Amino acid sequence: MAKLHFILLASTLLPLQVLAEESPRDTISLKELVVTAPLKTNVELTPLDVTIVGAEEIDKSTESSLLPVLTNKVSGLFVSERGFAGYGVSGGSAGTVNIRGVGGGNKVLFLIDGQPQWAGLFGHSLPDTYVANGVERVEVVKGPSSLLYGSNAMGGSVNIITRHQTEDGVSGKARAMFGSFSTQKFNLSTGYKKGRFSMNAAGQLDRSNGNREGSEFWLANEYLQARYNLSSHWSVGANTEMTQSKANNPGTTQSPLLSMWTKIFRGTASVFANNDYDVARGGIQGFINWGTHKIDDGYAPGEDPKTYLFNSTDYNMGFTIFETFTPWQGNDLSAGIDFLHWGGHAWNTDKTDPSLKSAEFKGCENEIAGYVMMQQGFFGNKFSINGGVRLQHGSQYGNVWVPQAGLIYRPTDMSHIKFSFSKGFRAPNIRELYLYAPANPDLKPEYMLNYELSYSQTLLDGKLRLGAALYFIDGTDMIQVQMVDGRPKNMNVGSFINKGFELEGAYAFSPLWRLSANYAYLHTDNATIYAPKNKLDAELTFTPGAFEFALEDSSVWSLQNGAPEGTQDYTLLNFRAAYTYNAKVPVTLFVKVDNITNKHYEVVYGCPMPGTTVMGGVEFKF
Repeated sequence: MAKLHFILLASTLLPLQVLAEESPRDTISLKELVVTAPLKTNVELTPLDVTIVGAEEIDKSTESSLLPVLTNKVSGLFVSERGFAGYGVSGGSAGTVNIRGVGGGNKVLFLIDGQPQWAGLFGHSLPDTYVANGVERVEVVKGPSSLLYGSNAMGGSVNIITRHQTEDGVSGKARAMFGSFSTQKFNLSTGYKKGRFSMNAAGQLDRSNGNREGSEFWLANEYLQARYNLSSHWSVGANTEMTQSKANNPGTTQSPLLSMWTKIFRGTASVFANNDYDVARGGIQGFINWGTHKIDDGYAPGEDPKTYLFNSTDYNMGFTIFETFTPWQGNDLSAGIDFLHWGGHAWNTDKTDPSLKSAEFKGCENEIAGYVMMQQGFFGNKFSINGGVRLQHGSQYGNVWVPQAGLIYRPTDMSHIKFSFSKGFRAPNIRELYLYAPANPDLKPEYMLNYELSYSQTLLDGKLRLGAALYFIDGTDMIQVQMVDGRPKNMNVGSFINKGFELEGAYAFSPLWRLSANYAYLHTDNATIYAPKNKLDAELTFTPGAFEFALEDSSVWSLQNGAPEGTQDYTLLNFRAAYTYNAKVPVTLFVKVDNITNKHYEVVYGCPMPGTTVMGGVEFKF
């Protein structure tokens, strides 16, 4: 893996990586950062708005899914929820991720160690597979990431970086949690390193009856990674991750359903080789993401059950080659080639005779792209510029050019100003092209232009950090269903304007007390579902000795949740407490109480969220 050593400000508005060591509790200080994941470019000079959620924040949340953590920690990001456990797929599913009002379908790209993760047939993300176990950090780009990743990154990208062992020996942790609705959560992660060889493994099991009858959920996840340093300049490795889950869906309170469930198996695997020289660093990675799904669409009370099950298999495979050169001081020149082959197979099977198939479909698409980006710093990197372009060719839509440009100005070592312009696009997925009544094989990609200005400042010897961002988004050629010649048809007719601002801050006003908060305001010219107009998240922590207490506030105003009239407003108060006994094997006891005030609210119309819930457990580190 490439290793970059540089000093950056610990701000969520900067392209941060995981902090290498602990800092004093009353400071938010500068850190030396060690980047060990595959990098397509040097993020130090990239003018993108990036938020990094590190392992410490993920672990302290006690969440087994990553999406609730990202909702709280990333301003401008919101995720739809339909209940206490599980997001599901197919009809009635949740887990829609919006960044600055852009999301839904496959407009926000999820990656695991740089591998794109989405269902190759329907194009949507896979929310139940994004688990917290074994994760080192999550890099969220708020805005188009199409220069580096191409289609599906129009609204942003979420790159999940897994942990790997860096020191010789064995280490790991095990956690068990129990709580409301007969919920049980177990996870184990461990790492081993000896000399040039290292490996990591992780496993997770979640079970819950859910907060509504008929919303039972279970999930199992397994991860394995191995790597070997061939020399001081080259490393090779491979990893694989698998997830099995079953999510039951009782429908909405207005339209309840019986026996509606989705059962999925997802897998991903990759092999990679990376290099790291004084004037060049990069690598090559081959990957595949695949899945099988079995779905019962359920039936309304009083009706007859469906006679069939829906089945699908899909795949998303390819390779990426990337290299960053440093021809002279302050300059980075990045270039790469990406190839994707994706598609799938869908059919119905008779419940009484599974050998009987109907409504069968197979399809696939290919994409190939090349990109180049230059980053140049001046005056000791007080001022830097960035520019790049990508040319992507799709077998269905032809050529797409993707430009990006920006600059960064650092008035002092403790502040910076960024400006960027970027283009994003999303190619139509196979469902939109070929499946069901609205299918249209002549669809073209969706596009958006993003303009962004941000400012970050650290004050009071590192105790206070402030940040702000302004953005303007112009989207065109959105795919919408229109009536054409008396039938519904997908057409490139939609457009939107999104604009808003975000504020972030953190203050360590004593060695024991810390306060952090982020606020996002979004104005859209169209009613956008699951994209609140106002969103505020705040956390107050108190850490006396071996104890830690945290009070969290999550407030949402003017949320379009699918209700025929009006919007949803709610404020949730959550409390977390933990005690760590630092013995030879450290043991932490913890409890978490969510929605202390028992607030009634619905993120998805017709799907009541739980009232007060309690989870508690124990964690061992070794």
